[in-house]
Amino acid sequence: MNSLDLSISTGADGMNYVVVKGRANFEYAVPLRELAKRDGDFSGCRIDLSRCEAMDSTFMGVLTMMAMRAKRANVPMELQNASDFLKKLLTDLGVAMLFTFTKVDPRETALGGSSCTGIDALTTAKTIAEAHKSLVEADDANAGRFADVIKFAENDVNRLEKKEGK
Repeated sequence: MNSLDLSISTGADGMNYVVVKGRANFEYAVPLRELAKRDGDFSGCRIDLSRCEAMDSTFMGVLTMMAMRAKRANVPMELQNASDFLKKLLTDLGVAMLFTFTKVDPRETALGGSSCTGIDALTTAKTIAEAHKSLVEADDANAGRFADVIKFAENDVNRLEKKEGK
């Protein structure tokens, strides 16, 4: 991931704004997981997908994690300018109903903010495990589809934690 492919910023109103470019994969998911798990109030999120070409299951799982947090807080979780292809990916996993899909002028999307590079293996493994568990939590039909991924990621987390002495 190029550091310019994912931008995260927070507006004065506390709303989180994310811009995704290219193929959103597990690398993109790590900073979004941190946003989803951030302590304190969660005022919602608007994610511009107008330049997003594809999403892997880890990225979609973290989007789902964020959407479930937004639902609990009764705040917006918008996916802006999602292509029909991206909507179908989310629909096929049974999670599209968690999001509000909107169309906005991409030039009006907040482009400033932080990006993330240099993600460690343990954080990546935790993100993969949690993302796929979120997909299963959102739709039980995903349990069989992602059981092996979850098991592999959890084994990776355990191995890496032992290696780091945790």
